[in-house]
Amino acid sequence: MIKTEKTLHLRRFRGRKVRVVREHYLREQVPCFSSLCQADCANGIKVLPGDLTHYVVPDADVVVNYLEILELRELQGIIFTQTACQALHSKGRRYYNRLRNLVKDPRYHCVQFANEFQQYSYCPREKGESQEKWQTRCVYSAAVWYYNHLAGMMNVVMITEDEEAVAQYSSLHSGVYVISVQDYLQNFWPDLQAAQELYTSISQALEEKEAEDSQREFPEHLPAEVMEAGIKSGRYIQGTLSVNKHRALNEALVLTEGSCSQSMDLSSGVLVHGGKNRNRAVHGDVVVVELLPKSEWKGRVTALTEGQGDDRSADDGQENPMPTGRVVGVLQRNWRDYVVTFPSRDATQSQSRNCQRVLTIPWDRRIPKIRISTQQADTLQDHRVVVRLDSWESTSLYPNGHSVKVLGRAGELETEVQTILVENCIHVPAFSEAQMKEMPLSSPERPWRVDPAEAAKRRDLRDSHLVFSIDPVGCEDVDDTLSVRSLADGTLLELGVHIADVTHFVAEGSLTDLEARTRATTYYLADRRYDMLPAVLSADLCSLLGGVDRYAMSVLWELDAESLAVRRVWYGRTVIRSSYQLHYELAQALLNGEEVRVPELEQFCPEEKDLKLAQLIQALEMLTRVARHLRLQRDRGGALELEGVEVRAQLDKDKNITALVPRQPLEVHETVAECMIYANHWVARKIQESFPNRALLRRHPPPRQELFNQLVDTAKVMGFSIDTRTNKALADSLDRAADPQDPMVNRLLRMMATRAMSQALYFSTGSQPQDQFYHYGLALDRYTHFTSPIRRYADIVVHRLLTAALELEQGAEPAGILATNRELEELAQHINNKNWTAQRAQSASTGLFQCLFFRDRDPQTDLRCLADAIVYSIRDNGVLVFVSEYGIKGPVYLKNKEGQVVSAEPDGSCKWQSGKVRRYPSYITTTSGGCTSTFRLMSHITVRISVHSSNCHSDALVLEVVSNQPHRGSEPQRPASQGHRQLVQEVVRLAESAQQQAAHAPKLSREERDFLQSKTPNLYSILEEIRELALMDPEAVPRLTDPVKTGQ
Repeated sequence: MIKTEKTLHLRRFRGRKVRVVREHYLREQVPCFSSLCQADCANGIKVLPGDLTHYVVPDADVVVNYLEILELRELQGIIFTQTACQALHSKGRRYYNRLRNLVKDPRYHCVQFANEFQQYSYCPREKGESQEKWQTRCVYSAAVWYYNHLAGMMNVVMITEDEEAVAQYSSLHSGVYVISVQDYLQNFWPDLQAAQELYTSISQALEEKEAEDSQREFPEHLPAEVMEAGIKSGRYIQGTLSVNKHRALNEALVLTEGSCSQSMDLSSGVLVHGGKNRNRAVHGDVVVVELLPKSEWKGRVTALTEGQGDDRSADDGQENPMPTGRVVGVLQRNWRDYVVTFPSRDATQSQSRNCQRVLTIPWDRRIPKIRISTQQADTLQDHRVVVRLDSWESTSLYPNGHSVKVLGRAGELETEVQTILVENCIHVPAFSEAQMKEMPLSSPERPWRVDPAEAAKRRDLRDSHLVFSIDPVGCEDVDDTLSVRSLADGTLLELGVHIADVTHFVAEGSLTDLEARTRATTYYLADRRYDMLPAVLSADLCSLLGGVDRYAMSVLWELDAESLAVRRVWYGRTVIRSSYQLHYELAQALLNGEEVRVPELEQFCPEEKDLKLAQLIQALEMLTRVARHLRLQRDRGGALELEGVEVRAQLDKDKNITALVPRQPLEVHETVAECMIYANHWVARKIQESFPNRALLRRHPPPRQELFNQLVDTAKVMGFSIDTRTNKALADSLDRAADPQDPMVNRLLRMMATRAMSQALYFSTGSQPQDQFYHYGLALDRYTHFTSPIRRYADIVVHRLLTAALELEQGAEPAGILATNRELEELAQHINNKNWTAQRAQSASTGLFQCLFFRDRDPQTDLRCLADAIVYSIRDNGVLVFVSEYGIKGPVYLKNKEGQVVSAEPDGSCKWQSGKVRRYPSYITTTSGGCTSTFRLMSHITVRISVHSSNCHSDALVLEVVSNQPHRGSEPQRPASQGHRQLVQEVVRLAESAQQQAAHAPKLSREERDFLQSKTPNLYSILEEIRELALMDPEAVPRLTDPVKTGQ
């Protein structure tokens, strides 16, 4: 080891430069992370393969400016030098963390080399040498070292944007090539079109970076040191900027997580009014704000807003003034990929060097217009394009960015679906060949079978237990099965919950596991799903299908036959064979004593068939009795029953969706749900007791009392009293708040209760005190997710924890390395974020297909565009309504921009006339020509549904009142399910059209078909994932409690 010195020039708080000299140690042995190494370097598990044609070493400026290209999986053998990584760190921690994650991810063939600690590659900076030249010299020295260290067995290519470096170093050393990024991509990757386009886009953005405009549009951000000092002293406030999508130009909140400043309660956030006060901060950024004087405080607008950019007075319809401030700096940029639309050609767009600078319009209304430099402006008109932000200088009204990928023409179905995925940060590429190699072999000719050696290690339930599943019709990915039987001459009952043993097939740290961890969940959209696991696992080997042997993780309870008290609990790995694959309606029919066909019994003679049917019915009756008892226990503890819209998919013989109909509430739904909740609760107890500080649980914090205001006030108007002090009091109050004449009243009150709920969260037990483990909605002291490992990564983590707990119980050390509390908490937050994005994407997908259903219909003549709606909220210039027939919520305006108001005729029909509107707590009135019309809370009106099409944003449904009376068609009123049925039939028609077009595409091999992403969702996915979305505002979707089937 050699000791040397390294000189740093740092800038102090007030801008003064300080020279700092630090000790620097050089070592002869530094890992090279290459499989070709002959020097016995201490390389880790991840090494660069030796079968490549070359290794590539990017210069520091290439890493800083073109990291997106280096993140492409097709590029392999990349060596990031320590010098380049430090240069990227100076750009921002967010970029540096991206690089760190890239290096750690085994799916990418890249490594980091500590060249500044390697004795023979270290280059001290020479006097008078610029930092850029020194960095380039360090990277070239590292490239030469690699070539020599590997004894010339691998060519090394250094890529740089410094033309002088190319001329200086390109011929110095044979085997080490120095070329530009453009030459490298054109010569080594000529077919990688994505890299070529990305390079062109980034280069254009760098060339056109705010060169001509020097007039300052915004104040400069304060230095980080000044902001940190101001936050500590209380002068400034830190929070996350949240822009109001309905008033994106003028209204944003800085959410401060309930902090207080200067004796003020800031739990509702700090209002930032206007774009200038936002000072270049973008939705999602972590910002620092300074409060304005109280005389300048404003209130949030409470009137309904007709689209973005409404030019009504800023004071129109404002609530009481609230703390208002301005952004003085940005602590962390949380920029992501954005989808924009290139508008139709505008002669005012600037051009230079054949490169047109275009103001593109983001799909997300909360994001400002983005300036893009491109040579394809004409070609990309009316197209959706993925862009990334590069900078937002104080001299520019708009941020600068560059294009990444073209999604397609705006308005096309596939383009809109891909837009939803990108906007919600969902990246789901096809499973790679390396991941597929980890899958067990299974084919119709040679199906997978249970390994006898593995079966010997497990408890075999195939002959001793009557195991069956109860799922939606057509379910393929069966996570869970049940069993129940009498023991000890009828004095005991044994209840069993058996869950797919996914962890047997998905080894921790494998490529499949890393991909599942990244996705965290299966993503369900209205017309397709993207699986967390490859289909060979999710729909076959892990799925507990009927009549085949499968591995399972089981929980078995011995219960007293009379009191149903728990006598003993057993956890462990099992081998099961499901005897019956029932669907909900069939199971309920059996319980009701109806004569129905059970497919599995068709093969038996009448006598044996009757015997087995009696055994099955007995098991279902025992299961129902146990579930009633479990539900009663939770009800006594205060469990909530919240309102949601459940739908099921109606499938044809080819398992294509033909309709969606609301699921009729059956007792068997609750039966299965209670068993899943019970299993989740007991597994939570087990892993928390075994690992008190590093178990993955799920908590549901009590909601803030002020969020119940709308519920309490609305119920009071209807003559009901709602007690929200505890979950038990709330549940009892909601049960009493029922109008016998209108069941929609109780339904909407429960919807308001749902909106008030805080969101359920995964967490590590070491990060919260035990009194915070409570699940408010389920009334349980501990809870987790164990029952759906095929589609939730959290359940996979819990399975591994349960396995480790059982190994400890047997006196053995856990086979895997358990995550620390900090690691588990980071994973929990990642899963939480992915779950919220999945919910938002599903909600947006539902909205897309609702618009598709109504888009081509004439609202003036098509009777399907008329529907009954119930008023559930009063605003300054209109009301919010719920259309149960189609599961639609939205605003109905009673006053338009021209000042006209809705006037109702004696027969109830409505028309626009000059007048005024007045709002009261429980109703709103319009007055025109001496006549007054009243619209009350919970009253029914008739609305016309149409679509407002937008080329740059998502389409939106428009609800217009046509009568202040309930909808009464000339024909008998259609059942509520009919609207859903028609809507989804339209969805199916579009999907079938797309499938017919796809039929002309090149045929795929069987292996390719097996491992493609699923395009058609099965019933199970829709039933379990769409719960409550139709009743919820898109912004409120993340506040949902969990679906019933999977145990909340």
